[in-house]
Amino acid sequence: MAKSDDLRGMAPDLAERIVALQYGRESDRWGRYGEIGRAKSVRDSGYHLSYLAEAIDADDPSLFVEYVAWVKALFANLGFSESVLPNTLACTREVLAESLHVQAREGALVILDAGIESLQSAPTDLPSLIGGATPLDDLTHAYLDALLRGDRQTASRAILDAVEQGMSVRDIYLQVFQRSQREIGRLWQTNRISVAQEHYCTAATQLIMSQLYPYIFTGTRKAQRLVVACVDGELHEIGARMVADFLEMEGWDTYFLGANTPPESVLRTVEERQAEVLALSATMTFHVSRVSELIAGLRATPALSETSVLVGGYPFNISPDLWRRVGADGYAPDAASAVAEAARIAHR
Repeated sequence: MAKSDDLRGMAPDLAERIVALQYGRESDRWGRYGEIGRAKSVRDSGYHLSYLAEAIDADDPSLFVEYVAWVKALFANLGFSESVLPNTLACTREVLAESLHVQAREGALVILDAGIESLQSAPTDLPSLIGGATPLDDLTHAYLDALLRGDRQTASRAILDAVEQGMSVRDIYLQVFQRSQREIGRLWQTNRISVAQEHYCTAATQLIMSQLYPYIFTGTRKAQRLVVACVDGELHEIGARMVADFLEMEGWDTYFLGANTPPESVLRTVEERQAEVLALSATMTFHVSRVSELIAGLRATPALSETSVLVGGYPFNISPDLWRRVGADGYAPDAASAVAEAARIAHR
């Protein structure tokens, strides 16, 4: 039984009660948004509770602290009053204090309080993630500018020209694709681009990555086998795809399952492929519990007892020991480090 089961089970009702309390106290502010606005507020409260639940299960306040800092910047750039998030979290605290059983209440409030206390120092002005003096800054800016203009052809040509002139695919992945994707996330968070633009840029990058495959599927092959998947519900797949491609460049026999893969399909594929390593990705913190459940399912399957598990994604970068708590054998912060880590755990 997870420590957050009480909170998770009551979450829909708790979210409704939190919003009812907030709307009752600030009817002048919220009433004008109508039922659609109220439904969005309930949805957002549900997100807050989901992130809180994951932090409770991981016994790590940093997961929730990082989340509320992200929300603060998002709300500020959407033009919300700076009091909205603190008031929402205060209402959340009040409802949880009244509703949760004693055993669940203390842990939840400790982590919630850590998030509330961190708000004052959390920034709202987020600087660009592309800067400094790295050799590929110019290419990264040109690539990202082309995508933001909707000019996929120019973006593709810039990458292919760079590779044909001797730029390594590894550098393109880490310095151009990875940094531009993070910058796209920042631009969306700060209300500079729309969700549609973010989706376009991501889809274009995935297409351009596929154009580089003639440069990836070369070299000496090894006998080592790897399955890579995003857990059930996780839609962010570029990071996982980079891991598969980097291991492929090292000669591994990789099998990339992509986004939102049901757990039973992952386990069946690992068994069919006789994979030595399963690499799992979760970008959204509220999917960490699914990573844990999938690993537990693998450990409980006798035919997979020798398979090692490598994990990665945003929440694992925030919480250094989270990979151990979910039962993995190793963790990699990016595709480059995944190569050495996969080799290490494959021989455990």
